[in-house]
Amino acid sequence: MSVRHAASGDVPELVRLRQILADRMAQDGSYPIDGHWHEAYAASLDERLESPDTAVYVVDAPEGGLAACGIGLIFDCFPGPTVPGGRYGYIQGMTTDPAHRRRGHSRAIMVMLMDWYRRADIRRVDLHATSDAESLYRELGFVVDDYPSLTWRNSS
Repeated sequence: MSVRHAASGDVPELVRLRQILADRMAQDGSYPIDGHWHEAYAASLDERLESPDTAVYVVDAPEGGLAACGIGLIFDCFPGPTVPGGRYGYIQGMTTDPAHRRRGHSRAIMVMLMDWYRRADIRRVDLHATSDAESLYRELGFVVDDYPSLTWRNSS
């Protein structure tokens, strides 16, 4: 297995994998899913693939397409006690196609993402986990933050 950077030609497969994740997340929580996100997601991915603040790693499936993917983002905020440099990371879209699970793809992608964050001197990385992947993230050093995480969604 080899992890590589995603290319523009991978965008349709990245959208497919994101749909798999959205369906799985809906099982764990009450995430409302808007049916019109695919085109905007594809356009945003294609635009950000070359950004120095975005890393998209993939593992190819032997039969073609993608077996797994993961996205790392770096955001700017005001420096403070928990983010002294004013930059933090967020991992989004970690997904493995069900036909390719339990083969180490997500772990390999996470190792690449965490190396990317370390090279960028990012000292805080957040993510949201499904119950399927929580143990992997804990093995890699992620912990439940004692500070409450709240979300606001516009219901209109």
